[in-house]
Amino acid sequence: MDISIIIVSWNVKDKLRTNLKSLFESSGDFKFEVFVVDNDSTDSSVDMVCAEFPAARLIANSENLGFAQANNQAIKLATGEFILLLNPDMRVQPDTLEKVLAWANNNPSATVSGCKLIDENGEVIRQVRRFPGFFDQLLITLKVPHLIPAAVNKYLCADFNYAAAAKVDSIRGAFFLINRENYRKISGSDRPFLDERYFIWFEEVDFCRQVYKLGGEVWYTPAAQCVDYVGASFRQIKRGQGQKYFSESMLKYFQKWGKKWEYWILKIVWGVIRVFIK
Repeated sequence: MDISIIIVSWNVKDKLRTNLKSLFESSGDFKFEVFVVDNDSTDSSVDMVCAEFPAARLIANSENLGFAQANNQAIKLATGEFILLLNPDMRVQPDTLEKVLAWANNNPSATVSGCKLIDENGEVIRQVRRFPGFFDQLLITLKVPHLIPAAVNKYLCADFNYAAAAKVDSIRGAFFLINRENYRKISGSDRPFLDERYFIWFEEVDFCRQVYKLGGEVWYTPAAQCVDYVGASFRQIKRGQGQKYFSESMLKYFQKWGKKWEYWILKIVWGVIRVFIK
């Protein structure tokens, strides 16, 4: 099996249908399998997958397990040489998989690869990020970029050239290609699991940081492109709950990767903010 595609879905039936339809219409000489892990959707997503896409391997959870744990369920079963974590609100083009596999096979030093993401109008979605630092995350916590967007330009890689391939710190988890053999070489493990401490947010950047710690690389390439409808599932989360998920994941990230004082200052600031967003 060349590639295992894993889609974690929650209440986005129509976007998921578009995603699966485009995947099964892919062109190219390669073998792939598709896993759909449904996190207890209430919009008949499970029925739709069963009825319209019997070739997809469906895992129907009875509760919302979050992004990392749900992906890991399918990763345990995946047989592909590459594993692609793909958001449900994506639409691959007919040659997306063929081109990204060709690039990845020609660049075996890339443990993780991400392709060019575009919106419905064909505009590039700026996805490359530096690893989160204390000061840029503090500014984001305090909503400073809402008033002064340039304050986080360095973190957001505002000057990044999306027309050229480059080694980067991290890429968006919406299209996240893992070279299984490369990961096996640097980690000694056959399964590139995500850290299940994260329910949602920060899982992909955590994985990228772990890759670099082990001696691997993360790359962006414009060799292939994919349409990203950006956050269809996230938009269903109420503002307060979304803030809770985001803050908890940020704190877990700094507890794992940051200094103790960084974690505690962010924890205190988030504690104060939560008082005002209840």
